[in-house]
Amino acid sequence: MSMETPNLPGAPMSGLVASAVEYLVDAGQRSVLFLDIMRRRGDQYREHLAQTAPHVLQYAAELIIDGRKLDEPVNYALVRIIPPKGVEIDLERRPFIVVDPRAGHGPGIGGFKAESEIGVAMKAGHPCYFIGFLPEPMPGQTIERIARAEALFIEKVISLHPKADGKPCVIGNCQAGWAVMILASLRPELFGPLIIAGAPLAYWAGVHGKYPMRYSGGLLGGSWLTALASDLGAGKFDGAWLVQNFENQNPSNTLWTKQYNVYSKVDTEADRYLEFERWWGGHVNLNAEEIQFIVDELFIGNNLAAGRIEMSDGRKVDLRNIRSPILVFCSEGDNVTPPQQALDWILDCYADVDEIRAYGQTIVYTVHKSIGHLGIFVSGGVAKKEHAEFSENIDLIDVLPPGLYEATFEAKDEETTSSDLVVGKWVMRCEARTLDDIRAMGGNSPEDERRFATAKRVSEINLAAYRKFVQPWIKKVVSPQLAETMRNLHPLRLQYEAFSSQNPLMETIRSAADRVEDNRKPASKDNPFLAFQEQMSKQIVHALDSWRDATEALSETVFLNLYGSPALQAALGIDPKSEPSRRREMSAEHRAMLEQRIAQLKSKIGEGGPREAAIRSLLYIGSARGMVDERSIEALRRVRRDYGGPRLSLSEFKGLVREQFFMLLLDQEGAVAAIPKLLPDDVNQRRALIASMREVLSASGKIAGESASRLQRIAALLGVDAEEGSATNVAPFDQAKAS
Repeated sequence: MSMETPNLPGAPMSGLVASAVEYLVDAGQRSVLFLDIMRRRGDQYREHLAQTAPHVLQYAAELIIDGRKLDEPVNYALVRIIPPKGVEIDLERRPFIVVDPRAGHGPGIGGFKAESEIGVAMKAGHPCYFIGFLPEPMPGQTIERIARAEALFIEKVISLHPKADGKPCVIGNCQAGWAVMILASLRPELFGPLIIAGAPLAYWAGVHGKYPMRYSGGLLGGSWLTALASDLGAGKFDGAWLVQNFENQNPSNTLWTKQYNVYSKVDTEADRYLEFERWWGGHVNLNAEEIQFIVDELFIGNNLAAGRIEMSDGRKVDLRNIRSPILVFCSEGDNVTPPQQALDWILDCYADVDEIRAYGQTIVYTVHKSIGHLGIFVSGGVAKKEHAEFSENIDLIDVLPPGLYEATFEAKDEETTSSDLVVGKWVMRCEARTLDDIRAMGGNSPEDERRFATAKRVSEINLAAYRKFVQPWIKKVVSPQLAETMRNLHPLRLQYEAFSSQNPLMETIRSAADRVEDNRKPASKDNPFLAFQEQMSKQIVHALDSWRDATEALSETVFLNLYGSPALQAALGIDPKSEPSRRREMSAEHRAMLEQRIAQLKSKIGEGGPREAAIRSLLYIGSARGMVDERSIEALRRVRRDYGGPRLSLSEFKGLVREQFFMLLLDQEGAVAAIPKLLPDDVNQRRALIASMREVLSASGKIAGESASRLQRIAALLGVDAEEGSATNVAPFDQAKAS
């Protein structure tokens, strides 16, 4: 790239000198103000760490359960978010519980801004709760103990909302996502819909040329280094190392862009920068047992989706046990949790969509095109769109028939059909997908699977050797005092401390910054030296990005060649010619239960009344579209609300929808043919059914094609005209039979 100075050649000398003087004054003042912001950042860091329970929540909260006081104490806590003024909460709506990640940083990212996961959930009228944590783990704390504590937290929330129309919706961000999935597989009865945002669940997955973090475990020789770091911490793992791993993924931002953005916009960027740094610098610790579980079982072992994680009571973690809808939110711009790592667990657990349905599972995913890892949780744009739509339409998602869907969003405008049925600013629809849609995103070949399996074996050998020959000596040498000293000397902590007011030189900076603010003289926007400064910054970013790309390409090449060696694989007991598959077969117990349920459903095809007839007909007609639109569900809600007859709770309605869906799936022709048997012979009531269905189906657009043909077929079976009658001039079908 060219290093020419923009607009300098040919410029009048007097004007050039004046611009240079103006720029030098501005640059000098910005340097002083930038250093003062660094001082404020350091002081903020020290104040944050001095708090008993440091967090970055922007909402007032009330403590409900302190995990330190449980029989098995943990450093987690459950709090109720107090709604700000002007926000109306409906206590009969299902509560939301946001679980924050403990991945090196402190808690609060899920409520970091007003337009956040918590903010949009409260705006939709839901009571909100938050599960956070303290900086130091409790003695003996493990991942399993935390799961048991979080189960108690969720039970408490359920008890506080006995009239809520549905179990709590639980949001798990990043590391908390896989933790929530583990708990939901062990205690499925506690959960409503799960929103899993930016959470890795298939740890080996990815594509060549991208996402090199998955190679880290193999290139470091496995998890022995994790054990060493914990031993050097006297039984605690310093979360600052996890934060440094994140920073290493983007050196141009870490080493240059983040600071340069503040320097170049020093008059406007200070508050935003300091707000983020308050969270970014709030490092927390983990017990050695916790981090070893995470690295061995998840990141290197990849045992979660494979069902190889076992609890102390012998229960195995099987994600197929989850009965609540699972919403997976990921992004192509996320280099920490790429779409493959967020979604390929589905390929590990299920052979096809029919098997997803056989487990009664509903999975909805959405893939953002560009947002980065942190933006999934804290970006205002994402919160206003995806998170807001999920929160406002969570009941829609909860009643979706089992299967695999992709959530898509279309902006609402004046031309949007039935715009009054759209809750937010976007129209959300869930479009049916197959496993081939996930495979199309790319993934591992059998050769790649053998490579990661080889790296896992190497990790196990190295860890065993470390524990036998090195660990005893390290534990004898490292005292808690020495461990604390080493933590304080971590480079990420030192950068905050060095620029705080504890450094006597920074007092001079504070005084100079006060004088600069009184005499601030920013350069004009058309100053040519500012343009040259921007060009220099771009060159630095390009150089650092090129260095990152080169090192990532080298690390991938080394990993693929080293662990792809047939000799190494054979030496470790892995057949170099095998084609490994992580997908598990359905258990005999589940198959027997499924066959019993199938027989039961087939025997009930001819049973029911107007409600069953309406839902079965709508599912039959709507399935031709291959998608479900929020407007259709809202229209159905209004039909149920406005017409008489006993109301169904959300869980009852969900059960009805699923039962009718499975009947159609098992015997579509028989189920459709039986619809007239579910209705009385009264022609007005049958016309009411058709009119109500037309209202629901037309809410999202014109009824055409196969959908129109199926509507005609249902009308013919009922002996009425599909175009006859309307929802306003015939007796509502819900009034026809109060049952």
